[in-house]
Amino acid sequence: MQYKICGNAILLRLDPGEEILASLKALCAQESIALGAVQGIGAVNYAVLGLFDPATKQYRANVFEENLEIVSLTGNITTMDGEVYLHLHMAVSDEQGRVFGGHLTEAVISVTAEIVIAQIDGAADRKFSEKIGINLLDV
Repeated sequence: MQYKICGNAILLRLDPGEEILASLKALCAQESIALGAVQGIGAVNYAVLGLFDPATKQYRANVFEENLEIVSLTGNITTMDGEVYLHLHMAVSDEQGRVFGGHLTEAVISVTAEIVIAQIDGAADRKFSEKIGINLLDV
């Protein structure tokens, strides 16, 4: 993981074998980022993307173990119980151009990832909603 701070933004490069969520959490802890927006592109060879089922209150995971281009990586950085909390979605495309997406649970870089974190002044926390079954922004 290599990065550069540019004002309120951080330019992050991930290299082969690095996992996106673990890398972002480590960077946020290192730089004391409690609130921000994330966007990125790149390529992965392993990804777990999910869909939340409100009826069962469970995520349904789709596992991809192939070379995929990151079409879009987007989401936010908040906190929950004093820890960094990442809520990211990712869309990826295969070699035929088919696009798959969902809630990002895990993704390993195959070539590179170029991620921009826009730091936002302040903080936002999350709380678990029994009614809905997910961690919601506490605003």
